[in-house]
Amino acid sequence: MLYIKETRGDIFKIIGANVRYYRGLYNINHPDKRISQVKLAQMCNVSTGLIGSLETGKVLGISIPVLYNISQILGVSIEKFFEDRR
Repeated sequence: MLYIKETRGDIFKIIGANVRYYRGLYNINHPDKRISQVKLAQMCNVSTGLIGSLETGKVLGISIPVLYNISQILGVSIEKFFEDRR
């Protein structure tokens, strides 16, 4: 039996923190092509509120296709969003 230590809320907090981290890292590495929450939301065809809620750990669900789009936009492997960097 597989044991998962994190709760559903914990997993989305980890994902959100990583999206925020990698968006910030992208902005540092590409100062001429900065991506705000608004721009990221537009590029993914989702609401700005969803990106904001995701990055602050207040969302309890996001689709894999949207998460994949975010990873492609930020140039990060989708697996990176699941790493607990605490």
